[in-house]
Parts: sequence; structure tokens; C-alpha cells
Amino acid sequence: MPDSHSIAPPPPEETASASSQTPPPRPRQAERSRATSSRGDWSFGGGSAAAVRDETCSCFAVVFSFWLFVSMTMILGVYGSMTIVLGPTSSIVFQPSSLFVKSVKVENLMGKHGAWPILYGTYGYPALDVFSSWGETLNVSLPSGAEKEWKLYLNRGSAINISYHVSSRTSSVFLIVAQGTETFTRWLENPTEPNTTLSWNVIHGSGMITQEIFQSSSYYVALGNLDEDVKVTLNLSVISTLHNTTNAYYRCALINTPCALDIFFLDGSAAVLVTPAPQQNASNEWYIKLSYGPRWVTYIFGIGGLTMLVFWSFNLLNKLQSAHEGGAGHRSGGTEPQRAPLLSHKDDDLSSWGSSYDSLPQDEEDLDFLPGDPIGEKLSGDGQTSNSTRRLCAICFDAPRDCFFLPCGHCVACFACGTRIAEASGTCPVCRRNMKKVRKIFTV
Repeated sequence: MPDSHSIAPPPPEETASASSQTPPPRPRQAERSRATSSRGDWSFGGGSAAAVRDETCSCFAVVFSFWLFVSMTMILGVYGSMTIVLGPTSSIVFQPSSLFVKSVKVENLMGKHGAWPILYGTYGYPALDVFSSWGETLNVSLPSGAEKEWKLYLNRGSAINISYHVSSRTSSVFLIVAQGTETFTRWLENPTEPNTTLSWNVIHGSGMITQEIFQSSSYYVALGNLDEDVKVTLNLSVISTLHNTTNAYYRCALINTPCALDIFFLDGSAAVLVTPAPQQNASNEWYIKLSYGPRWVTYIFGIGGLTMLVFWSFNLLNKLQSAHEGGAGHRSGGTEPQRAPLLSHKDDDLSSWGSSYDSLPQDEEDLDFLPGDPIGEKLSGDGQTSNSTRRLCAICFDAPRDCFFLPCGHCVACFACGTRIAEASGTCPVCRRNMKKVRKIFTV
């Protein structure tokens, strides 16, 4: 007795009619290949448009952060405001890069009257060919453990002559000439620190010390007493070398208001600050605040130019990558007749002809097909229909699944549909993760 669920074969006429209605094979694979190649002209290595946007935004964020760091380092670090200490009859040159600095501003923090420092503007670095001599007598009372310092700024070629007289012949007093802005206490921590201490002596009675200067920098003369109270008389005589400001185009005295000097772009302008001769019964140390005005145009165009350079490099690398992948595909094209697709073509699978709705998956679990899963592990009631369904693209139900998405690895579509999804939405239709690339599946 025949099974009640079996279906009798159709009459010969119906079979012939069904065969006559079977559509002929269509060259969809060639059309799909042409469409894919036309889209690949602008895609970056098979990636999606969303991935390209993400990489572009990341690139811009990196470039902006880098240039912001460089700008803040230049504005607040290299060309940040500072306070300098100058002695009498000295000159110092400020020649910042005109590419990053628009102006130089100096301000006198002492507020003295009678004589003031003067700011000059010169074309180029001024010559160091002016000599000036000055002297000062210093009477100092040093209790036990006390110290006294005098700060100077001396250019190369200067010289210091110090004659001294100590009231007590039994007391030992340190006399130091050193480079920098450190204190006597700091010097005691490391008296032999290289390149800073020019001369140090334990003085008694009377004598003289001479020290030549070979580098333009800040210096200090210090007295330190570690024994009983003592009185010391110093005759300080200095021969200073100064910068020549005869041809200066700008001159401003630091009386009550700051002075600002504009730096000509790419012209090498220099700012020269000159202090007056020592004054009687007054402190001859000048505290000057120096600040720079940034040239904002450089920073704005700098970030734009750097961004364009990075984008150009980014596009060049992607073109080279695309050319490399294209060359690899061209070389593999010659061996294509020896290869067979991992999944059979639509035209070779007779069970996929006809309406696509006959092979719709009955379970969403069918969409979780990953590369490497055995196609025939899960079969429904009709094994042939389930096997054919798992071979078909879940988007068009017309072509085999011959690609997978990166980084998720899902394989649910043909290469044409996968590429179209990547370009349109950029997300996997199964897990909704962002797609970076779409890879075609071949078998060897």
C-alpha cells in the first residue's frame, strides 16, 4: 500500500511542460564580475565605505592631536614666557624663528627710575664688537653660615677681575664664579659639577682673581661663610662685550609700559636688550619678563598641510595595496580553470531554479553559517532542499554563498550582494557589526 504522504509523479505531459518552462542559464556570474570590478575602482582594498570613513576620521584625529601637541609645545614650551635676570652693562639677543613667532614683548619688573633697559630691533644678528668697562665696590658683612650673590649676564670675550680683602685672617670664606642661575647652597651640594663652576677659592686676607668668559650666558659671583662672622670688601671690575646696535631700526625704553617688537616674516629680525651702567646705592639686577606672540597663520596652515600630507600618503598606500591585490588576482586568474568554487554556482544547481521563495530558510539559525562549517551537518526534513538552501545567498537566493565578512567571519551572501551591502550600510546582516572587508571564497 503506498504511503499516504508520498506524491505521485506527474504525467508525461506535465513533465514535458515543466521542462519547457525551465529558464535557460543566464550569464549572471559575468555580469556580477563586471559590477564588482567597476565598484572596486574606488574601494580601498575591498573594504566598505563605512570602514573608509572610520579610517579617515581616525587619521584626522591622530593628525589633529599630534599637531595640537606640537603647537602647545612651541607656544608654551619653546616660546613660552620667562623671567630673566640681567646685570649692569649687558646685552642679550633674542632671535626666535619668524615662522612661529610674530612679535617679542619685554617688560621691566623692577620699576626703577633714572636709567632703564632699552629694547632694540635689528636686521639680522648684531655683531658682538662693542667693549665697555665698569666697576663696583661691595662691602659685605657675612655672619656665620650666610651667603651673598651677584648675578650677571656676560657675553663671550668678557672678563671679570675681583680683588678682595677679608677682615679676619683666621676665617675661611668661599669665593665662587660659576655659570648659571644656581645659588651658593646648591653649589655646596655638588662643587665639582662640570661646565658650571669656573672658579672657586677659599680666600684669606687680600688677593685678586681673574676669570675670562668664553660663552655668552648667565653667571653669578657668590661669597659663602662657614666660620665666624666676617667682613669682606670686594672690588668688582668687569670688561663687557656688547652687541652693536648702531643700525637698529627700533628703539624702546622700558620705563613704565612693556615694549613689543614685530618680527618680520622670513627676514631674520633680532631683538637686543641692553641694560644701563651700574647705579650707586641701588640694586643693579634687572628682572625682565620676556614673552612671544605666536604667528597663528603658521599653526593653522600647518595643521591643514599636515592633514593633506597624511591623507595623500594614506591614499597612496591604499592604491599600492589595491594594485598589489589586483596583480595577485590577475596572476591567479590564469589558474582559475584548475580551481573549483567552494560553493557550486547557481546555474549548476538545478534545485535552485524556479521561484526563490521555495528555498527560504525556515530557521534564522541557517544565517549563522561560518566558513569551515560543514554544509551538510544540519538537514531539515527534506535533506536535498536544506542543503541547497544553505548554499544559496541569503540576500538574493539566486547565487551561491562565495564570500565572508571581516572581522565577524559570517558567510551568508554571494560576493556581489556582500560587496553591495558593504558599500550601502557597512554592517553585517547577521551580527550588525561594522565590516572592514569582504573576501571572496575560492577552493584549491
